[in-house]
Amino acid sequence: MDLLFILTIFLIGFIGSYISGMVGIGGSIIKYPLLLYIPPLFGVAIFSAHEVSGISAVQVFFATMGGVWAYRKGGYLNKTLITFMGVSILVGSFIGSYSSRMMSGEIINLVYGILALLAAIMMFLPKKGRDDIPPEQVAFNKWLAALFAFIVGIGAGIVGAAGAFLLVPIMLVILKLPTRVTIASSLAITLISSIGATVGKISTGQVEFLPALIMVIASLIASPLGAKMGQKVNTKLLQWILALLILGTSIKIWLDILS
Repeated sequence: MDLLFILTIFLIGFIGSYISGMVGIGGSIIKYPLLLYIPPLFGVAIFSAHEVSGISAVQVFFATMGGVWAYRKGGYLNKTLITFMGVSILVGSFIGSYSSRMMSGEIINLVYGILALLAAIMMFLPKKGRDDIPPEQVAFNKWLAALFAFIVGIGAGIVGAAGAFLLVPIMLVILKLPTRVTIASSLAITLISSIGATVGKISTGQVEFLPALIMVIASLIASPLGAKMGQKVNTKLLQWILALLILGTSIKIWLDILS
């Protein structure tokens, strides 16, 4: 390990966590491909898909913790939504992360590509504005929310994500929740999800602890900064930033899968 290795991993964690905190995601949608492609580019490390997913799982736990802390007093955390989707995604993410030990790296990348493509498509679907609804008057189908959370949890657990990059469009497009309630609550839900993913990855030996620690430190610094900036930015802009990030990542992963 040298200074370039530490700096590279730290910058990946910092940049990814700042953006993820701003748009309300755990960050794996950004940092998964960065960890896969950037370290080999600089000759500092080569991580397998299993190692990337393990590092991501640990990092996401701390990144979402910082984001939730920043949103705790904003009034946008919906406790009912967090309870129903949180319990479901916790179970799903543990199942996915634990079973991923039996999958090849190509399969893990394929699952990631599918999730990213689905998320990109959903973010570009037409959405009716619901941002005029006060946070305390938000209503939604609880069991439908729980079902989607469980399904997302399985896929997200496989790639070491927490699932927010797919949960956010589901909450906006299908459950039709206000944007800021979605962003704040999704961070809390993915914090719960990341517990299941992290336990599954660690228990199956898929975590490289040193780079994970570097990513965690970067996340704790950058995620709250990004979350605070996110509260000041136009909600439509936040949606477009998230959509473009997901689409770009999806294209890159699929090009690699098909090449």
